[in-house]
Amino acid sequence: MTDTSSQLRLVDFDNISPSALQNQVISAIDTANAFLDEMTANTDGPSNDAKINAKQALADVLTFDHINLDLERSWGVLSHLNSVMSNDEIRHIHHELLPKLSAYSTRVGQHQPLFSRYQAIAEDTAFFAALEPARARAIELALKKFELLGVSLPTDKQEKFAAIQSELSTLSATFSDHILDATQAYALPLKKEQMAGLTESGLALLADAGEQYKARELANGTLTQADIDALPSPYYVASLNIPVYLAVMTHADDRSLRETLYRAYVTRASEFDEHTNAKGESLNNADTMSQILQLREQKAALLGFNNYAEVSLSTKMADSVAQVETFLRDLATKATPTAKNDLVQLQKYAQNHGIDELQPWDKAYIAEKVKQKEFSLSQEEIRPYFPLPKVLSGLFTVVERLYGIKVTKKSGTDSVSRWHDDVRFYELFDANDDLLGGFYFDLFTRSGKRGGAWMNGFQSRYTYDEQDHQQLPVCFMVGNFTPALDGKPSLLTHDEVLTLFHEFVHGLHHLLTQVTVGDVAGVNGVEWDAVELPSQFMENWAWDAEGIALISSHVDTGEPLPKDKLAALLAAKNFQSGAQTLRQIEFSLFDLLIHAHTPALDYDGILATLNTVRNDIAIMQTPDYNRFANGFSHIFAGGYAAGYYSYKWAELLSADAFSKFEEDGIFNPATGKAFRETVLSVGGSFPAKTNFENFRGRSASIDALLRHSGFSLAENDDTKTTQTTREVI
Repeated sequence: MTDTSSQLRLVDFDNISPSALQNQVISAIDTANAFLDEMTANTDGPSNDAKINAKQALADVLTFDHINLDLERSWGVLSHLNSVMSNDEIRHIHHELLPKLSAYSTRVGQHQPLFSRYQAIAEDTAFFAALEPARARAIELALKKFELLGVSLPTDKQEKFAAIQSELSTLSATFSDHILDATQAYALPLKKEQMAGLTESGLALLADAGEQYKARELANGTLTQADIDALPSPYYVASLNIPVYLAVMTHADDRSLRETLYRAYVTRASEFDEHTNAKGESLNNADTMSQILQLREQKAALLGFNNYAEVSLSTKMADSVAQVETFLRDLATKATPTAKNDLVQLQKYAQNHGIDELQPWDKAYIAEKVKQKEFSLSQEEIRPYFPLPKVLSGLFTVVERLYGIKVTKKSGTDSVSRWHDDVRFYELFDANDDLLGGFYFDLFTRSGKRGGAWMNGFQSRYTYDEQDHQQLPVCFMVGNFTPALDGKPSLLTHDEVLTLFHEFVHGLHHLLTQVTVGDVAGVNGVEWDAVELPSQFMENWAWDAEGIALISSHVDTGEPLPKDKLAALLAAKNFQSGAQTLRQIEFSLFDLLIHAHTPALDYDGILATLNTVRNDIAIMQTPDYNRFANGFSHIFAGGYAAGYYSYKWAELLSADAFSKFEEDGIFNPATGKAFRETVLSVGGSFPAKTNFENFRGRSASIDALLRHSGFSLAENDDTKTTQTTREVI
């Protein structure tokens, strides 16, 4: 195949610097502001705005969109590096730019001449009706965004709104910094007796954490080389990075060690966390959280909403706070009986292991014992069957069979510039060898990288005919999996396999779009409570026997996952599903209620709300010191504020969508093609409800979700849950 780098407009990561990106961001903002200044100068007033020709208005809009590409690109690279390669220089420049970006974004959203051009397009009914659906949808969404950015507010309130936006961007970054710093500041060197029960892979992880600890302490001057030379080798250190944390919590026999690590994890960035940042400042997120809620409430009031939850839901599938709350509480009612049975099962086994009262730091450990006893299943026994290279090749085979696409890795002389040696780049082709886009995989945990897994839709499919500019989609897919250790490739747990499938199909949603209007291409413009539909949908293939056969191969023997282990894995699919569902509902309801509350809650009110939700939903006591909320980045530093319910909402959609494949055959090419054409290819160019119904042929039903979770309804069940959910979605 020919060189495609120029078609993809890839970034030269080898030759960029944070300061150069900073200059590019500032230059791009200046250019865009100059365009807005000229638009203002050429507009005499509102009366003249109303007479703008729709055709010229669209030309102005398209020109402005194109001008903003440079800003989206330079800021996209910088913000990405701040997430995956954070250091003092990148963080300082990133944060220094936040107020400038916030001010620019608010100016755009409140720029009356630009808003008037969008209005002119929408109000010319004949012209608007003739637009391609994607462009029309983009115009509708833009008008909504203008309103939510205060375009209709009087000048004094616009200025207050701008100040709020700027402060919120800074506070969210601070929240995220505190979590990253608190996570990476913790290190607990272990004694030999504390390591009983840990697996070989777990010990390798702890040894690797020990090497990182020694390097960090040497660089900080806390330890000398002589001190390090005196330490045993290997040197085992427990950390709060997820692979290490889970290795200890799942397998360490030392209960007191598990409790110590649990407490450290759930008190990160709280009043119980004594770590400080490089400036010696506290990492406690308490004040930051209350300030964020207060500012969001002020923002909602300025826009005429009763609370911030209403602001959030105004752009989602769900219609109201009451509908979402009803959906969550009804689902909790369905999950609770199963969750209670789950808990009884764990308590029984805990007592068999000398634990009279099951505690949160025992759950993963005892759950592993139950799996081994009840299902003859051990995560460590099946981990060697999921080496990352085999999982990737199987994943690519799955999507190739479903969607008629091909994935090709760029390597050797064809390799592209990357931000870290661990990163790999792939290209995506259609069946006829047409290039569709490209993606980067950055899958392993390391210092300076924030936790979790995500897809960053860095570059959208986009066309600008005036300058013959064509841009194919490119995305970053990021994970925090166990790296290759002891000469073997990364070996994944099945949970990590599910995460990989999940994030990869977020990427496919971005890459397979045929929409060339950037604002609604790929995941752009998709309602937040539907954006998880494709990703959760794809996890089903990592549970299916035929799919597992494609992704499993023992790292030493090449043997596929044996039938008995496959049967055990599938039998354990819904193990603890009730408890896991209640956990997600607890988080979702907490998020919804703190954003629906007026007046805005202070830190004590936040904790009180969380306790109230736990009393309503949870079936197991949580320690008083647990400060989960202080690390809830999704809602305080991400885009999920009053939207965390989206995971369960979209899970309903994804389960119902997959039921179509269950009916037709999970590798049915016609069904795969239909899903690609009605959901993946259209992006946000139509409402998510329309896309779903175009694929499924009807409205969504909760039945498949309940069945997949082990909460199946009787055939004649006409409960409030089913009826309400069908009405909502």
